[in-house]
Amino acid sequence: MKKFFPVLLILTLVIFGFATKDRMRQVPNDSFGTGEVLKYKVHYGPITAAEAVIDVSPTIHLINDRPCYKATVYGSTNSFFDLTIRVRDTWQSYIDTAAIVPQRSFRNIEEGKYRKRETVDFDHYRNKAYMEKKKRSKDVEKKTFKVADNVQDIVSGFYYLRTLDYDKMRVGDKTTVKGFFDEENFNMEVEYRGRETVSTKAGDIKAIKLVPRMPKNEMFKGDNSITVYLSDDKNKIPVLIQAEMFVGSLKINLYDYKNLKNKLMIAQK
Repeated sequence: MKKFFPVLLILTLVIFGFATKDRMRQVPNDSFGTGEVLKYKVHYGPITAAEAVIDVSPTIHLINDRPCYKATVYGSTNSFFDLTIRVRDTWQSYIDTAAIVPQRSFRNIEEGKYRKRETVDFDHYRNKAYMEKKKRSKDVEKKTFKVADNVQDIVSGFYYLRTLDYDKMRVGDKTTVKGFFDEENFNMEVEYRGRETVSTKAGDIKAIKLVPRMPKNEMFKGDNSITVYLSDDKNKIPVLIQAEMFVGSLKINLYDYKNLKNKLMIAQK
C-alpha cells in the first residue's frame, strides 16, 4: 500500500488543484426584496446639489443561471449644478439572491464631457471577473481579472452590509468586505460604531453607525472620512451618509421610500 501512497497523493493534488467550486454560499436576508425604492437629496455643504435614487427591480432576473435582484443607483445633479458639471450616472448590480454577491455589474458614467460604459460579469466558481468597457470612440476593451471569494462590487457591498447581524457586534468590531472596482481588488474594512438617532428628511431615525476605512485617494479626507447610518430595524436601509472630502463636506439624506420589506422605525419624540 505504501508504494501507491505517492501516486494517490499526486492524483488528489491534481484533482483539487484544478477543481472549481461546485456551490456558492448562502446568506440569510430578511432586510430587502424586490420593488424597494429609496430616494435621497445630495447636499454639498449647505447647497442641495443632486438627487439619487436606489431601487430594486420588481422582478427577479436570471444571470449566469442564478436568480438575481437587479439593484440600480441613479445620480443626477440639479439644474443649477448642471451649469458647472452635469452628472447623469447609473450604477447597477445583479445581486445573487442566495449568496448576496454580484453576478453582473454595470456602470454608465456621464460627468461633464467624461464618459464611461462598463460591464463586469463575475464567475464566482472560478474567481474571475470579465470586464467589457466601451470607450467614446466606440472601441471595446476586454480584460479578465482574478478576484477573491465572495467578491463584491460597490452596489452589492452595501446590500451585503444590510444582511449582517449588528446585535451580535460590540463597538469597535470590524467586518472586511472584499471588493472589485475600477479594475482593482481591494479590502474594505467596516467598523461598527454603535447606535445613534439621526435626523433625516424622512424623520428622526434610530440608526446603526458604520465607518468604512478608506484607502488613500484624491477625493476623501482621511481614513475615516465616510460615515454610513443604517436604520436600526430589520430593513437596515441607508438613511444618511456623510463624507468629508478635500473640496468640502457631502451629505446624502433619505427623504422618501416605498415597498420596504419591513416597517421603518421612526424615532418617537
